[in-house]
Amino acid sequence: MIRRLGVLGWPVAHSRSPAMQNAALAAVGLGERWRYQLLPVPPEVFDETVRSLPALGFRGVNVTIPHKSAALVLATDASPRATAIGAANTLLFQGDGRLLADNTDAPALIAALTQHLDVVGCSALVLGAGGSARAAVWALLDAGAREVYIWNRTPERAAELAAAFGEHAVAVADAGSVADTDLLVNCTSVGLDDADRLETLLLTADHLRHHRVVVDFVYRNGGTPLTTAAESVQVPTIDGLELLVGQGAIAFELFTGIPAPLEAMRLAVGPSVGLSSPP
Repeated sequence: MIRRLGVLGWPVAHSRSPAMQNAALAAVGLGERWRYQLLPVPPEVFDETVRSLPALGFRGVNVTIPHKSAALVLATDASPRATAIGAANTLLFQGDGRLLADNTDAPALIAALTQHLDVVGCSALVLGAGGSARAAVWALLDAGAREVYIWNRTPERAAELAAAFGEHAVAVADAGSVADTDLLVNCTSVGLDDADRLETLLLTADHLRHHRVVVDFVYRNGGTPLTTAAESVQVPTIDGLELLVGQGAIAFELFTGIPAPLEAMRLAVGPSVGLSSPP
């Protein structure tokens, strides 16, 4: 019987997780017995879809926008970090009917950041208030960040997330006023669509030049408006593909019990994956 894995999201057609994870499975000799696939699932049928997957041969799934909070609620057991974050991006189906939840976004972010700066004592501006933002805020605080600001296009959502972690909500009109934080992390979906512009985040390239590192969870060919603007003012960036590989490698090990073949995963998502530094 084929063991199945997948990624649930809405939308999810853009995801490179199937290419990455199937390449990883092939690299470790599981390509004939395991398959990883897209699972486009609208929110209204998320719960019933997840419950139906074990009977179809699924061992586990990754979870992306907009299901990360719902995934944690649905789980019967959760890792301490997923519980603390309040969102999960990985679900594991157990033979006894239990559903285990974890969050691999948080450790992937910190692992990528440590190649550019010491998170201990740094300040950060997180854009967004969804599942990825929750993971980013928790990860930064857990790693020793001094101060984390949160901005969202809906200020009430930023305030709600800030209250959950005891940090500073940043009003929409004040987004530029914390442009001198060490780190900026985009956890919104801005950049996913070709029509998206940097101005949607109330930012310009000039806002970005004072950051030491800019991180974008979004990825697309040619870069996102945020990473392109940051690179234009000589600010190092971490793109969404590097974060995808990082969190995907942890998930791969949870799914299979085998160390992830990182080079095969990076090659599968594209030659541009990685960290960008100014010339």
